[in-house]
Amino acid sequence: MSGLMMPKPNAATLDSRADIVADMRQIVPGEGVVETEREMRAFETDGLTAYKQLPLVVVLPETTAQVARILKYCDERSIRVVPRGSGTSLSGGALPLEDAVLLVMSRFNRILEIDYPNRVVVAQPGVTNLGITHAVQADGFYYAPDPSSQIACSIGGNVAENSGGVHCLKYGLTANNVLGIEMVLMNGEVIRLGGKHLDAEGYDLLGIMNGSEGLLGVVTEVTVRILQKPETARAMLVGFPSSEAAGQCVADIIGAGIIPGGMEMMDRPAIRAAEDFVHAGYPLDVEALLIVELDGPRAEVDWLIERVSEIAAKNGCTTSRISGSEEERAAFWAGRKAAFPAVGRISPDYYCMDGTIPRKQLPRVLAGMRDLSEKYGLRVANVFHAGDGNLHPLILYDANRPGELEKAEDFGSDILRLCVEVGGVLTGEHGVGVEKRDLMPEMFTEADLDQQMRVKCAFDPNHLLNPGKVFPQLRRCAELGRMHISRGQIPFPDIPRF
Repeated sequence: MSGLMMPKPNAATLDSRADIVADMRQIVPGEGVVETEREMRAFETDGLTAYKQLPLVVVLPETTAQVARILKYCDERSIRVVPRGSGTSLSGGALPLEDAVLLVMSRFNRILEIDYPNRVVVAQPGVTNLGITHAVQADGFYYAPDPSSQIACSIGGNVAENSGGVHCLKYGLTANNVLGIEMVLMNGEVIRLGGKHLDAEGYDLLGIMNGSEGLLGVVTEVTVRILQKPETARAMLVGFPSSEAAGQCVADIIGAGIIPGGMEMMDRPAIRAAEDFVHAGYPLDVEALLIVELDGPRAEVDWLIERVSEIAAKNGCTTSRISGSEEERAAFWAGRKAAFPAVGRISPDYYCMDGTIPRKQLPRVLAGMRDLSEKYGLRVANVFHAGDGNLHPLILYDANRPGELEKAEDFGSDILRLCVEVGGVLTGEHGVGVEKRDLMPEMFTEADLDQQMRVKCAFDPNHLLNPGKVFPQLRRCAELGRMHISRGQIPFPDIPRF
């Protein structure tokens, strides 16, 4: 990715920057337009910090009407737009373009409605993931998807990436917890998909929007499902002498028909880093650690703990500890939630990967990653959403050493190829963005990619929304038989191919 190719900037757009900035100020008055180089530096990258690019201009609208006017203005003038939430994306999904308006949704930060009878919250997209739980927890409710960045990531960004979290095994990803959205199309049209009802007529366009990575439209309102806090929730720390034994335990728990509220796995480097950082009480003499949370009625939880303990013992666990209080349960999870920043204490830099595999392939993939670690001469710390096979290997490197970033990227690409080889997929929750864009042909044929592009063409026929992301090369809609030809001319013939 070091030689990452992006769409060639549109010279006419760059030449018109002063006029565009002035027009944006008319649409979003006050402090809603950021144009100086120094101020725009705060927006030049997202969580994939290896790549930086200043945008044409940064615009922070506050209303749906402003978003609609901005998109309509840009559509009429062939100006590219990159939507951005909180900027926590780890795949470069919010990486700006030199000739694009960076549309930042952080001012959409209000909860609009809490509807307990229907068990939903209606929120603007800039509300943080954790902010929704905070708004309803006093009444015994919470929002289930809980990515590690939940204190900062926005609910609109969660929709864009179909984010998961440690409790998605039992309660689902964002797609399973979002009931409706309001969104603005590139032409400025405002539409609604879904609502407070549990199902909608017609095609599942809401499902298409979950995980669409800002390529199809801009979300301006989200209706999410909230759940009542379970009567009892207890977490177990179970240590194993090998990652393979822990992986087999995971498979056996699911095979026994037990679906924990959450089931996470960490290997020795991640365990040590998290314990040194948070002091959660993790055992340091194990090679792998499972955190298994069981929730529901007290009697059921007590029975499930016994069953899980039996399965763990059959797989050779060397230590087992059960939370005795809510504070201790929270401490167990605090270490896991802090695993990513904790690893930053043991390496100058790390590269966080995101792939998903069938659970039964975990031993094979772990062995393959060890071989790749030796091949590239780089260490790796592993953190898994073990229950659903979503892997987060953290490749440790030093960006100050020439060539190490490139090695880390190649290492990561080989991990993702291995995931696909064993029947998995390139991403579980971080998205494709620019990070995995050029690996898409490893998983999809040209026909597959063309079909996906046809969906893009239906929403954004001129390829102005977040171009250069997800698809390994720009395809014109005309090549798919979808673009309108006017007076013998293909619109935007200067769109670059890369």
